[in-house]
Order: sequence, then structure tokens, then C-alpha cells
Amino acid sequence: MDTDTIPVTGVDELDAHLDALLEDPSLPPTAKLFDDVELQLSDANTPPLIPRLLPKLTEILKQYQQDPAVLCSLAVKLLGPVSFTQVLAMASEEALIQALRSPAPSANLLAMAILEKAARSPADAAILAMMNSIVAAFLTTWLSAPQVEVGEKGTKVLGDLLDADCDTRPPPSDGGGSSVNGMEIAIRNKPPGQGLMWRRVFHDRDIYGLLLSLGSRGPHQSAEGGLSEQQLTLAQGRLLRVMPRLAALNLAAVSRTDFPDLHERYLSSHALGGGNDQGLLHFVALHMVDKEEDLLMHLNLVDFFESFVSLQRITPYSTFKMDTLRKLMKDALDGDDRLRSAMLDLPNRTVPEEAEELRSFVREILQL
Repeated sequence: MDTDTIPVTGVDELDAHLDALLEDPSLPPTAKLFDDVELQLSDANTPPLIPRLLPKLTEILKQYQQDPAVLCSLAVKLLGPVSFTQVLAMASEEALIQALRSPAPSANLLAMAILEKAARSPADAAILAMMNSIVAAFLTTWLSAPQVEVGEKGTKVLGDLLDADCDTRPPPSDGGGSSVNGMEIAIRNKPPGQGLMWRRVFHDRDIYGLLLSLGSRGPHQSAEGGLSEQQLTLAQGRLLRVMPRLAALNLAAVSRTDFPDLHERYLSSHALGGGNDQGLLHFVALHMVDKEEDLLMHLNLVDFFESFVSLQRITPYSTFKMDTLRKLMKDALDGDDRLRSAMLDLPNRTVPEEAEELRSFVREILQL
């Protein structure tokens, strides 16, 4: 017998328990009921249970005051085959924002799993781009959540969304995608997006200012609601982690800004010139990290440059790219012997078949 045709046992008991939680959200969940059902779910037997269980889970989560981990875990499993637009029919924008703002990491991860569904198609990414309140809440949680798993999930979701929505597709060099240090970049045959998510992140003043604010050290950090020292370190690390992938997708978008005044606000003490060529890439690479005071973040910055340069080597050549990289590296290497040594040694730490090409590329952008 096909195991997928075997009925899921324990559903009636779980269903009754959900009814009880709806009646009294102060009740603790019976974890075994959730676990027993979740462990039996497969691609084949999940769809019939979605209309039965998911609406109840959604309603409970809106008002639940206990740890929602077991509820969120089951909800993520049930949502597997559900599309982004189908989820929006069941959960309001307010419910998603509430989950993103929850102190419970399981609720954050559930909301991010839903947003991740919008990366399945350019059309869904465009729908999400119109929900600026959700985008703002997502980016805030991604950068400020103290839990590593929430940050890692947010980094992947943001990269996937901007990949799906990228409105340019370079010709594939080998018929497939490429990755460096686990970061996929979209050099492959897939339809271009509409660019609406890129415009939301990089051309919406409030959203763009949010990224600069959460990643920078300044008066806002110690203000009420500001990030702690640990949260700031995490936020900066997450921006460093995602930026090589975003720069590989659309270098021009991350190299320029519509809001030079915002850069001046957050970088007034040590900005290098400002102007329209000082985009988020320059903020992250040149201005965000205090290299003198924070050794750990300086090491993370070196790792960023290694990933950034390695990815840029395999993106299509352009005069704009090479000019941008030369200027960025010139500014970054000024007085930074640790970074210079790491960049010169980078080809020795890559796979042998790519070492020579990477060495030539590094020497070209370092103008040696």
C-alpha cells in the first residue's frame, strides 16, 4: 500500500484541541498532539488537512499568549503547498506584521516562511512589494532579532525575493546558476521580474532609511527602541552577509542612492564624499563598521570583501562594474593592511581551477 494514502492518525484529537485553544487561548498546547500529526504529514496527505486545521491555527496565533512554537511549526508544514496569494486570503497583513513583531522567534520564522513564498514568482514578489508595512516589519525583524536562526532566514528570504524580482537577467555563462560561500546568484535562464521589490527597498525613503539606521552606530542606537550593542553587531553582520549577493544581482542598484542626505545623517563623522555614487554597498563596505574599535566586525568585513570579490569575478564584465570595484577597493584598502593581505591571499584559498582567474581579477581591481 502507498503510505501516502494512509490516513493521518490523531487529527480528530488535534482538531478538538484547537477548538479548545480557540475558546481559551490561555491554555497550554499539548505538544504531543501537534508533533504526532506533523510527523505524519507528506506532500500527498497534507492538502486535505489545510482547510480543516490552518484557519484555526491562524485564529489562535492572533491572540495566543503562550509560547507558539508547536503551533507555528505545524503551520509551516501545512503551508508547504500553499501559494503566497492563497496565504493572503487566510491571513491579513496585520496578522503577518503581528507575527513579524512577535518576541517569539517561531512566529518570526512562520511569517518569513510565508514571505518566502512570494519569491516563487515575479508576480508574487510584486504583490509583496506593494505591502510596504510588511516589508518594513520584515526588514526590522531581520536586522534586529537576537536569534541567529531568524537572521539567517531573513537573509535568505530577502536575497530570494530580490532575485525573483530582478528586472535584468545576464546571459548564463554555463547554463546554470553560480554560488560562492553558499550564496546563489541568478546567472541562469529565468524570466526577469518587475523590479518593484528593488524599488521598494532602494527607492522608498522610509525603507532605505530603516536599513541605514539599523546598521549604523549613532544617537539612535541608545534611544528608546534602539538596538543594543549585541543587536547592532548582528544587524551589521546580516547586512554584510546579504550584500555580496545583492551586488551580484544588480550592482548599479546597490551602488547609487536617491537619498544622499540620509547617508550624510548616518555617516556625518566619516563619510567619504557622499553624492549619488554612495549607495548601500558603499555604506556597508566603507562606513558601517568601526574597524578601530570592533575587531570582530573588522574580521566580518574582510569576509564580506572576499565573498563580494569572488562573486563579482563571475558576473558579466562591464566598464561600470570594473570602475565601481576599483574605486571601492581603493577606498576600502586605505590604511587597512589586514584587508589588503586577505585580498592578495584570497586566490590561494580558493579551488585550484579558479585560482589563477581570481588572482588576475584581484590584481586588476586592486590596480596592481
